[in-house]
Amino acid sequence: MTAAPALSRRTVLADALVGQRTLVKDLLLVVAGIAVVAALAQVEIPMWPVPITGQTLGVMLVAASLGFRRGVAALAGYMGLGLAGAPVFAGFTGSIAAVGTPSFGYIIGFVATAAVVGWLAERRWDRRPLLAIALFGLASLIPFVFGIPYMAAVLAALGTPVDLPTALAFGFTPFIVGGIVKWAIAAAAMPAAWAGVRALDRAAD
Repeated sequence: MTAAPALSRRTVLADALVGQRTLVKDLLLVVAGIAVVAALAQVEIPMWPVPITGQTLGVMLVAASLGFRRGVAALAGYMGLGLAGAPVFAGFTGSIAAVGTPSFGYIIGFVATAAVVGWLAERRWDRRPLLAIALFGLASLIPFVFGIPYMAAVLAALGTPVDLPTALAFGFTPFIVGGIVKWAIAAAAMPAAWAGVRALDRAAD
């Protein structure tokens, strides 16, 4: 059997690494995905009103590795655990009160990001460098689509209304450099991982 047919049956990276899918494996992968995002949430530069964290990198790598359904399940599970009180959000925090924080919109955006990344990874966008650059560039922007309006709404509700330039200054500009770094890491890591899988398949033939 050649490497190409072997890879054709492996929808996403997790399937290539753990073999045939089962419910137990899927559940364990979702739990692992939650753990990765929770761990990277603690890589934090405190800022007001929204901290800089490693979460977005975790979201991109988890969703690309797990695919659409498991990726969305992992990020929805992450959000649900945090709202239930598990200390998985930045700064080892977690409670239903997070809904009222300026940063919660970004967490909502992570679920949407996981859906897009997982769906495109199932169509092999994470395997080739140019497509991976496009995929993770898009993924880097999705949280802001949710996060900036949510942040502005929360600040307005708290008595600090902000205009668009101020919202961008609070919720987008401070994240540009870190976002580019996370984008580059994800765009390099996933094609490299797939190259490793292909090399192992060739060695096994």
